[in-house]
Amino acid sequence: MKVAIVGASGAVGQEFLRVLDEQNFPIDELLLFGSERSAGRVYNYRGKDITVQLLREEPEDFKGVDFVFASAGASVSKKYADVITRHGAIMIDNSSAFRMDSDVPLVVPEVNGEDAFNTPRGIIANPNCTTAIMVVALKPINDISPIKRVHVATYQAASGAGQSGMDELVRQTAELVEGKEATVEKFAYQLAYNLIPHIDVFTDNDYTKEEMKMFNETRKIMHAPEMSVSATCVRVPVVRAHSEAVWVETEEPVSVERVREAFEKAEGLVLIDNPAEKKYPMPLDAAGKDPVYAGRLRADLANPCGLTFWLVGDQIKKGAALNAVQIAQYMIRHRR
Repeated sequence: MKVAIVGASGAVGQEFLRVLDEQNFPIDELLLFGSERSAGRVYNYRGKDITVQLLREEPEDFKGVDFVFASAGASVSKKYADVITRHGAIMIDNSSAFRMDSDVPLVVPEVNGEDAFNTPRGIIANPNCTTAIMVVALKPINDISPIKRVHVATYQAASGAGQSGMDELVRQTAELVEGKEATVEKFAYQLAYNLIPHIDVFTDNDYTKEEMKMFNETRKIMHAPEMSVSATCVRVPVVRAHSEAVWVETEEPVSVERVREAFEKAEGLVLIDNPAEKKYPMPLDAAGKDPVYAGRLRADLANPCGLTFWLVGDQIKKGAALNAVQIAQYMIRHRR
């Protein structure tokens, strides 16, 4: 198995290295690619030093590669997709470049893994982090009764803005503790001790692109074009792991007990839900972990066909690198 990582020096690229090792992914040869800034850097993987190569418009660089994990941004993915896939490599792309293209599957293996085998362009898209976390929990409910409507409020960590976002939160916190003015560069406003109800740019309907990603991507992954999805995405002063408050409306009433049982059996989902003992998921506990955690499961008092629950997942793992690796694992396991 020959594997390549494009964008190896970024936060997600580095997470790819950790996840591939943790998952004991079968690799005979690993190639790392990056920009002029990162080319020449050396990273150790399973005891072997690997030098980051400059990403070039040269298809021969990817000849014989089975899977390419790309996380270098949408513009890079669009520019190099044909180069990467020319000799038959499957490109699993972590950017937003191809997510809504009709000829590119958008995959969360626990939900729609079979879609990964429909790749006319050799490209599989990894969904937005908040969408990936949410659909893992929507799937077991939808299997009981189709979901008509989803409302979600996200509480997204600084990690969603990459390493520079995490660094800025840590720096701001230290500055404020020292009585200094917080340095604001990455985010629109000071994030430390604050909430920012604004992630990505605003669109014509006053939803942000992040919120519209959840609207569009959820429906594509769930194969549910009629599903209504409305999101409010908020940046919170948490270093790593996103949280989501979710309300769903199903076609028929579904009991909390039945959903609890489905959550307990669902792949990739861990239920932590014991209010009497103050047991519920929190980003502090989920950071660095693989599953999506669910809790605070209860009936929606405003809707007889409604349920509400709380989700937490590591944005860099299940929201990015881990999901991409799981796509490749699914394809190997179900190889046709």
